[in-house]
Amino acid sequence: MVELRNNERIDDLQLNGLKLIQDPEAFCFGVDAVLLSDFADVKKGHRVLDIGTGTGIIPILLAGKTQAAAVVGLEIQETVAEMASRSVSLNGLEDRVEILCGDVREYSRYFGKSSFDVVVSNPPYTNKGCGLVNPHDSKAVSRHEILCTLEDVVGAAGALLAPGGQLAMVHRPERLADIVCCMRNCGIEPKYLRMVHPKPFKKPSMILIKGSRGGKPELKVMEPLYVYNADGTYSHEINRIYGR
Repeated sequence: MVELRNNERIDDLQLNGLKLIQDPEAFCFGVDAVLLSDFADVKKGHRVLDIGTGTGIIPILLAGKTQAAAVVGLEIQETVAEMASRSVSLNGLEDRVEILCGDVREYSRYFGKSSFDVVVSNPPYTNKGCGLVNPHDSKAVSRHEILCTLEDVVGAAGALLAPGGQLAMVHRPERLADIVCCMRNCGIEPKYLRMVHPKPFKKPSMILIKGSRGGKPELKVMEPLYVYNADGTYSHEINRIYGR
């Protein structure tokens, strides 16, 4: 029996009976994590690393959706990593999913070079020093580049991906130029870009981007993804992703 701490709850992910422990007073997962788990191209036997795993939602979803051999979630916040580990145990996924508490800037302490086929990340979106910082430390670390920057994530991916391996990220549209420049500087060629819009005729609120380590230059812009239809109902694709 998995123990719950103060304020924690168990949420049903509505996928193969999977569940997730969350603390409503801390940072809870959103649609961005769910979209990224669908966007990443994870094949049978792949080794996957999720940088900044938070609640562990992405490793658990990937374990439920794919035939990845192993999924590792790296999280710098000790209490958050411990909660994610309990979610892994709650789902009986210890043989495929591991949560590691560590700093991505020290990736060489934990992993060998070229040891992953896929790296995914839903990193802090806001530049350090920009925006209002939430006084709740866990939320601030999750949303702002306090302990982990875009360069930290992409730099680690460039070293840890096998040749031809894939980096998949969800981020904000206003950081697109930074992301593309950073990926190329780290030897990862941007290959697929998809804009995520709240609904038709609204500007994008998120981007999904995939790159290949050592890939040839060619960026394919995919069709936009709409979260809601014009009438406010969920789009067909969102229903598919959520398994509705």
